[in-house]
Amino acid sequence: MANPLPDLKLLRIFVSVVRHQGFANAQHELNLSTSAISTYMSQLESALGLVLCHRGRGGFSLTSKGELFHQETLRLLGELEGFEQYAAALKGELRGTLNLGVIDSTVSDKALPFAEAIGAYSQEHPAVHLHLSVLSPYELQLGVQDNRLDLAIGAFSTRMSGLVYMPLYREQHWLYCSNRHPLFTERRIPEQVITQQRMVGRGYWSQAELARHGFKHSAATVESMEAQLILVLSGAYIGYLPEHYAQAWVDKGDLRVLLPATFGYQAPFSMIVRRGRSREPLIQTFRDLLKAQLNQA
Repeated sequence: MANPLPDLKLLRIFVSVVRHQGFANAQHELNLSTSAISTYMSQLESALGLVLCHRGRGGFSLTSKGELFHQETLRLLGELEGFEQYAAALKGELRGTLNLGVIDSTVSDKALPFAEAIGAYSQEHPAVHLHLSVLSPYELQLGVQDNRLDLAIGAFSTRMSGLVYMPLYREQHWLYCSNRHPLFTERRIPEQVITQQRMVGRGYWSQAELARHGFKHSAATVESMEAQLILVLSGAYIGYLPEHYAQAWVDKGDLRVLLPATFGYQAPFSMIVRRGRSREPLIQTFRDLLKAQLNQA
C-alpha cells in the first residue's frame, strides 16, 4: 500500500524542481546532483503511485495530476511553515524565513522606509532569515498568491483574488525626456506634439492604462524602471518615471519634466499578503514594524 504522506524532504525537492522548471536548474538551490534529484523524484512518485512530471528531450512539464499535487503541496508547506513560526512565537522568539518582495527602484523613495524597517526587524529578530526579491507587480502578486512570497510592496493597477491589499502611500510620476531629445530645449510644447513622440510603455500596463496616461500606443516596452530610465536617457524616447528616481538626473540637467500640468499621475502603493496569512507571526511583526516606520517618516 502506498504511503499517503510522503517525506517532507521529497515534497520540498518537488516544489524546487517545479519552481526551476527542471532538475538541472534546481541543482544550485538544492545542492544536489541531477541524478540525486531524479532519484528523489522517483521515490516521491513511487510513494504516491502517480506520475507527477514529464522530463526528457521535450523539456520539463507537470502532468495534470502533478499540477493538482503541486498546488496542494504549496498549501501544505505554507501551513506547516506557519505552524512552525507559531510554535516558535509561543516560546517568545521568531524563527524561520521571511520572503519579502518589492517593486524595483524604491531605494531612493523617502516615502517608503523599507530599508529602515528591514534593519529594525533584523535587529529585533536576528534568528529570522530574510529573503528579498525585486520583481514586477504581476510577479509580486503571483508570488504572494502561491506562497513563494510572504509579503510584497508595490503599485498594483490590477488585483488578484485571494490577496489582501493594505494602502501605504502614493508615488508621484512625471513624463520625462532627456537632453538628447529634440523637445528638451523647447518651451510651451503643445500637448498634441508630446503625444506624437516615441513613448516607453511598461509590460504590465494594459492598453486602457496606457490611454489613461495620455498615449494610444508605445514605441518601446520595459519591465523595470531602470530599463525605462535607460531608454529615456537615450534621447530616442520619452517616458514616465517616479519623481524620486529621476530627480538625480534632473539635478544634473540630463532630464526634464514635460508639461507637468497635463502629464503626471500618482501610483498608489500597497502592502499585500495572501488572505488568511496576515496574522502569522513573521508577517504580522514585519507589517506592524513597517507601519510604525511609515508613521515616523
